[in-house]
Amino acid sequence: MIIGPKYKIARRLGAPIFEKTQTQKYALHLERKGKKRGFSKAKSEYGLQMNEKQKARFTYGLSEKQFSNYVKEALTKKTPNTSQTIYEYLELRLDNVLYRLGFSTTRLGSRQIVSHGHVMVNGRKVDTPSRRLILGDKVEITPRSLAKPIFKDLDDKIRNVVVPSWIKFDSAKKVAEIQGKPQMVKTENMFDLNAVIEFYSR
Repeated sequence: MIIGPKYKIARRLGAPIFEKTQTQKYALHLERKGKKRGFSKAKSEYGLQMNEKQKARFTYGLSEKQFSNYVKEALTKKTPNTSQTIYEYLELRLDNVLYRLGFSTTRLGSRQIVSHGHVMVNGRKVDTPSRRLILGDKVEITPRSLAKPIFKDLDDKIRNVVVPSWIKFDSAKKVAEIQGKPQMVKTENMFDLNAVIEFYSR
């Protein structure tokens, strides 16, 4: 997925949704450009909803089609909490789980790790980043891949990572197991999935 200039997109959406925009360098960039630049004009309700949709989509690095499919699937299920269902779909993607484990500092990097065949799920090698994990699934780097240069600093990468409670992680063996469902906490996200639902429900 080609995203474009990340600084410009993050500034337009009003949130540091990319990993590279969650740094001091980006904060200094904002100061130089002016924090209010590009946000003086009030958005319509539709514009605000689209803004939230774009923030969620770019956060997970998904195409419009991929993201809309998740939302439409959740709407079809008619669960009591549709926004929670969408959040589960997004968080339980294999590439996102690797990102949460700290195997890569970006979701794009995690996607490449999976695509290049470095990951096993339940003992079998997989190469589909969008694979949706379920309760009990075990994720690990293939033994052969652990010796590759891409993983030489893996211990340092995962040392200070706070792994979500819904993932059980053995840092010594580099094996993770899905032991629950990710719970959406509004204050921990830079996007509003309820606004996203309203956008697609029009």
